[in-house]
Amino acid sequence: MSGITTHVLDTSLGKPAASVSVSLAVLKDGAFVELGHGVTDQDGRLERLLGNNALTAGLYRLRFETGAHYRANGRQAFYERVELQFHVNDPNQHYHVPLLLSPFGYSTYRGS
Repeated sequence: MSGITTHVLDTSLGKPAASVSVSLAVLKDGAFVELGHGVTDQDGRLERLLGNNALTAGLYRLRFETGAHYRANGRQAFYERVELQFHVNDPNQHYHVPLLLSPFGYSTYRGS
C-alpha cells in the first residue's frame, strides 16, 4: 500500500464514486511534479499513487477530475476538478485523504 491513498464517495448517491481520475504531485523547487495517477476502483478507492517513489516530507497535491466523472455518468456538476494540498510531515505515517463529493459541493478530511 502507498503512503498516500484516497477514497471518493458520491454523497448525492450514497455510494462510492468509481472511475474518477486522480493524480498526485509534490512541490519541488516551486512547482508541482506529478508522482503518479490512476482511476478509482468500483469501491471508489485508489491505493497506488506513489508508484515507485518514496514518501518524503513536503507539500503534496491530489487532483480529482470530478467534472469529467460526472459528464461520463450523464450528470452536470459545478466543479470541474477538486485540488487538495496537504502537508506530509512524517513520511513514516500513512496519509489517507478521502473526498466526499456531490455535483455541487465537496468536503475532505484526513482519514486513517
